[in-house]
Amino acid sequence: MTIRQLLCIDTEGRGIGADIAAAAEGFALRVAVSIEHAGQLAHVRPPAVGVVVLPGPGTGTAALERFLSEHATIRWVAVCAPEALQHGPCRQLVHDHCIDYHTLPLDRQRLRHTLGHALGLAALGEGQAVPHGSHAMRLTGDSAPIVGLRQRIAKVAAADAPVLIWGESGTGKELVARAVHDCSARARGPFVPINCGAIPASLVQSELFGHEKGAFTGAARARPGLIESAAGGTVLLDEIGDLPLEMQANLLRFLQEKTIHRLGGTRAVPVDVRVVAASHVNLQQAVARGSFREDLFYRLNVLALEVPPLRERRDDVVALAQLFFREYAAERAPHVRGFSSRALAALRAHDWPGNVRELLNRVRRAAVMAEHRLIGPADLDLAGKADGEPPLALHGARVQAERHAIEAGLHAGKSVTRVARELGVSRMTLYRLMAKHSIVTPARRRTP
Repeated sequence: MTIRQLLCIDTEGRGIGADIAAAAEGFALRVAVSIEHAGQLAHVRPPAVGVVVLPGPGTGTAALERFLSEHATIRWVAVCAPEALQHGPCRQLVHDHCIDYHTLPLDRQRLRHTLGHALGLAALGEGQAVPHGSHAMRLTGDSAPIVGLRQRIAKVAAADAPVLIWGESGTGKELVARAVHDCSARARGPFVPINCGAIPASLVQSELFGHEKGAFTGAARARPGLIESAAGGTVLLDEIGDLPLEMQANLLRFLQEKTIHRLGGTRAVPVDVRVVAASHVNLQQAVARGSFREDLFYRLNVLALEVPPLRERRDDVVALAQLFFREYAAERAPHVRGFSSRALAALRAHDWPGNVRELLNRVRRAAVMAEHRLIGPADLDLAGKADGEPPLALHGARVQAERHAIEAGLHAGKSVTRVARELGVSRMTLYRLMAKHSIVTPARRRTP
């Protein structure tokens, strides 16, 4: 069950604590009076849901936006004065980081309903329906394919039969295998991943099943194999399709008898281990080609899980990108703070032939190499993708018009002060908008 922790951030002391407390009946409510205080509370006891009281128009939102980006797994609900929604940065903050917003004066009943909805979303997103495991929660995303996969993992984990995981390269098959292990009754036992394609053919027998002393030159002592080392837990045979045919027969015997014979040994060694196999190759086609044993295929394919490619779960791309951006924070350039709207559009438009692994590589590279505060499409090597998006929704059209208006004034040679006056905003507001859109004045542009 999801822990009903609720974090409220109210840096300006709006005096609406009583309304929020009344709406948060059933939650353990904690109120932070500063961003630093909120960070401390979130670290000590991470909440599933948060309420952020937005500052008034004209007040900087950069620190708050950075905090919300760093705690994107929390489902945020914004509370603000009606006039705040006329302020560009506040609108953008709500759009990018919150699942809903409420304006003052608060409707307690409606806010109570929203908090309950947010808690339900948090339970789905964190995999709380899965009984054990932390790794199942790391299957980031709320798209239908990934929610369905989490549900199937919960069912598969409850049994003890062999599992075959299929998916394209880079989709996260090992993460799914770890989730199956962590959600099973074997969670306290070892999880031993073995890359079958990385073991030299001459060493496969010894690596998988172990050897006795003197079994071959250099075997100075007996050594258990990787399968035996997973006793009481789970062994992942990754890229099982690369296993040589002669070793497939030995593996089949192990699956049938639950015993192994070490290389050079004469006695059978019983091993209690669950076998999970994974492959990016369609094993049914490999059987038809004669490169994989049909009887082994049916032994492994008792319970099957298919990991969806990233192109089929586009709704998760932005969440994954933000997760990787946070996980590799120590690597990124100090001035880089997040993604521009055009970068997020480019991420959603890309087909991701390399799946999650490709997304991770692009985000890590962009976080190191980006020159501006916000990562743009070019930093991700997706410069042409943002322009290929379908027609923008109303909000997207407004954001695009905002950017074009600023660029038009600056490229015409006008000063920042004059452009701000013509647009009806203060110079500080214009600077914030320029930072949001990664716009620099022509005088500051670098020459190639």
